Amino acid sequence: MTCLYKAIMGKVLFVTALALLLHAQLGSSFILSCYFTNWAQYRPPPTIFMPNDIDPCLCTHLLYAFATIKNNQLATYEWNDVELYSQFNALKNKNGNLKTLLSVGGWNFGSTGFSQMVLSPTNRQTFINSVISFLRKYEFDGLDIDWEYPANRGGSPQDKQYYSVFLEEMRAAFETEAKQSNKARLLMSAAVAAGKANIDSAYQIPQMGQALDMINVMTYDFHGSWDPMTGECSPLFRSPDDQGGFIYFNVDYAMNYWKSQGAPAEKLIVGFPTYGNTFTLRNPGKHGVGASIAGPGTPGKYTQEAGELAYFEICGFLKDGATEVWNQAQDVPYAYKGNQWVGYDNMKSFQIKVDWLIKSNFGGAMVWTLDMDDYMGTFCNQGKYPLINVLKKGLNLEQASCAPPATPLSSGGNSGTKGMDSGFCAGKASGMYPNPTNKNQFYNCSNGKAYFENCAAGLVFDASCSCCNWA
Repeated sequence: MTCLYKAIMGKVLFVTALALLLHAQLGSSFILSCYFTNWAQYRPPPTIFMPNDIDPCLCTHLLYAFATIKNNQLATYEWNDVELYSQFNALKNKNGNLKTLLSVGGWNFGSTGFSQMVLSPTNRQTFINSVISFLRKYEFDGLDIDWEYPANRGGSPQDKQYYSVFLEEMRAAFETEAKQSNKARLLMSAAVAAGKANIDSAYQIPQMGQALDMINVMTYDFHGSWDPMTGECSPLFRSPDDQGGFIYFNVDYAMNYWKSQGAPAEKLIVGFPTYGNTFTLRNPGKHGVGASIAGPGTPGKYTQEAGELAYFEICGFLKDGATEVWNQAQDVPYAYKGNQWVGYDNMKSFQIKVDWLIKSNFGGAMVWTLDMDDYMGTFCNQGKYPLINVLKKGLNLEQASCAPPATPLSSGGNSGTKGMDSGFCAGKASGMYPNPTNKNQFYNCSNGKAYFENCAAGLVFDASCSCCNWA
């Protein structure tokens, strides 16, 4: 018994030490994914938002919204997407660790285009092939699928099964392509529903959990002007007054439901809104949560959409004399002035949520969107990107290295290699190659140029996954 006990304890200590070593080497393992929207370019000055306005050191992953589907193939949507792709992916020249994904679909795209694409093996293969060539051509690191929602909004009941098949086929194709091209495998993420009814009807969760790298749960828009009464956009917990299906409309329930249905906690990414949903009160004298409404709130000066205000516009609403109330039960604020009411998140509620996320062992945070935070720092007087910076600090990402990728090898130098120079990549396909003389090092070949890189201490380059791995 004693020997067995010692063996077990030895293994436990080894695993614990391994985990601590990993954490020390890699820093925070959390993901902070942030969406860029290709329509923010049409806002009135000074709030026009372009890829060059993004802080490349703010998020670990950037998602470009949205591409579309034409003839079962991935396609651009805006007239200048190709130019914006170039600016967007050039951000990786300032942060070598940054990953970029192209998001396809979105609410306005609907469901039927996806439903048609997943319907047959031929359609799925056509789409997957187009995705690989498109992402490689424009230098994205992966695809984000924003199908709202399978088997809903005009889609077929079969979508639920076909979506899983599609994801499995795309994962296999991405793995095959990575081996053939000797490049890092393309990443796969999906934006998914947070409402229980949509979750139940749309997804085979265990299968999705296996295929995807990240499951971005859209834990916002729980309440809006489509309801008959006021409600919070992204409440952390249920309200004591919630009845019927409304008891499921909160972040805590949605995330734990995904986990209980078989999604790996470390792949579940919690959605954070940098906007609030607005309402026009039926009676300005009744302005609590659950107050009767006459319709959506008036459009903001810059976002110009009824029923919604960007965080930077909410700061203006508060400066104009709106009353802010802290909703203790749901750990989020709301504000009202006259017949206008908004439920939203602020720095305090983001901090509470990120603390809850860490204790719950979820994989990180997803932000919708970069361009609705106070990215200039001029509206709220809380610094640039005040909300997203709460997440960055809370997820311990402030210490994450943000530096340009390894510089090209000089023509005559060897950058620490043994007798190898920039001629190493001559004639080789772009991709990553091991350094035969040092397992901790590898070459990243790009258009014939050699970039020399090191794995973290204790890791070695593994050609089978084009990644740094344990020996």
